[in-house]
Amino acid sequence: MKRNRARATDRLVVLAATVCLAGNAYGVPSATFWTAIKRGHPYVPVIILVVVGTFGALGPFEGWSNRTSADRAVAVKRHILATFGRLLEISNAVQPPLATGDLALHIWKRQRTPAHPISGVLKRIASCRMSTYPGNRPFLPMKGVGVVGLCWLGNKEISKDVTGLADELTDQAAYDTYVAAHGLNAVMGLSWREFDNVKHRTALFATPIRNGRGRFVGCISVDASRGFDVLDKRELMEAIGNLALTIGLEDFECT
Repeated sequence: MKRNRARATDRLVVLAATVCLAGNAYGVPSATFWTAIKRGHPYVPVIILVVVGTFGALGPFEGWSNRTSADRAVAVKRHILATFGRLLEISNAVQPPLATGDLALHIWKRQRTPAHPISGVLKRIASCRMSTYPGNRPFLPMKGVGVVGLCWLGNKEISKDVTGLADELTDQAAYDTYVAAHGLNAVMGLSWREFDNVKHRTALFATPIRNGRGRFVGCISVDASRGFDVLDKRELMEAIGNLALTIGLEDFECT
C-alpha cells in the first residue's frame, strides 16, 4: 500500500469511528437503533472509542506502509547502483578511457510548476556518478527539449550522438544559421544558451518511466562526454529500461 493511500485509510477509519460515536451520542439515525445494538453488544461503543484512539494516535496503516517503504527503498537504491555498475562495465570499452566521474545516470520526474501548471517540466530528482565534479547544471526541460524532452515527446527510448553538432555549432552565429536551415528540432529544441551549456555531453541516452496506465511520468537518462559508438548497445538500454520499470511501479516513492 502506498504511503498516501495508507494515510488516507487511517483518516477514513478515524472519521467513520468518530461519526459512529457522534451517532451514538445524539441518537442518529435513531436512539432505538443504538439501543438495539448496545443491548446485544454492549461493548461496541468501547471498541469504537479504542479504534479512534488507535488510528488517530498511531496511524497503523501508515506506519506499516513506512516500514515496507523503507525496505523497498533499499531494494530500489540497490537496483540503481547495480544499474550504474553495469553502465560502468559497458563504458570500460571506451578508448581512451573516460575520466572518473564522466559517465552519469540521472532520474527525472515530470512535475507541474507555477510557470507550467498543465504540462509540467522534467525535474532531476537523483543522479549517479563517480565524482561530485563537475556538478549538474540547472536544467528543467519541457516536452521536446533536450534528449529527455524528446523521450517525453515520443514516450520512447532516445539515443543521440551530438559530437558532430557540437563541433559545428561553436558560437551563436553558427547556431542561428543551423537552426534557420534545419529547424529547432535539429538542436533538440534547445536555445543557444541551453545547447552551449550541455554540448560537452555528446553521448546521450534516455528511456521513459511509465505509470501503470502506460503514461509518461519521467525518464532515466545516461550521458558521457564521448564514446557513443561503444555505449550505444542493447545492454545499456535494457539496463536502464529495467530500472525505469522498477521506479514506475514504485511511483518514485522509494527513489
